[in-house]
Amino acid sequence: MEIMSTTILDEGRYRELLDVTLPVAIRTEMEHHRLLTAAAALMDRPDNEISEEEGRLLEMLSILIDEYENRAHPLPKAEPHKMLAYILEERNMKPSDLWTILPKSRVSEILSGKRSISKVQAGQLADLLRVPVDLFL
Repeated sequence: MEIMSTTILDEGRYRELLDVTLPVAIRTEMEHHRLLTAAAALMDRPDNEISEEEGRLLEMLSILIDEYENRAHPLPKAEPHKMLAYILEERNMKPSDLWTILPKSRVSEILSGKRSISKVQAGQLADLLRVPVDLFL
């Protein structure tokens, strides 16, 4: 069960933010860029300076941006072991960086494609690397 926030939004302030930002279901790269810029401006501010209204707007912008990016620029489907190798390379990580969650021999077998990644391992990798779990399934 989700707990509802007891914080009350200042309706007038929220309407002002909406009027300035004009959040929409994103259909074009121009709209995408505009809303990304608005979200970035909010994220550049210290957390303790963001009002409840700004936080809610940022949450909505994040949802709109994420939905558009998933639709317009889906991640290419790759074999899980190749995706893991790619992520390690992009982050300048070594296979040994995975030893905190997987045995050394298992890391080697997974990266070589000799062993698949289990659901539990996929979850552990996703948590460690802060990526969606479905990249490894």
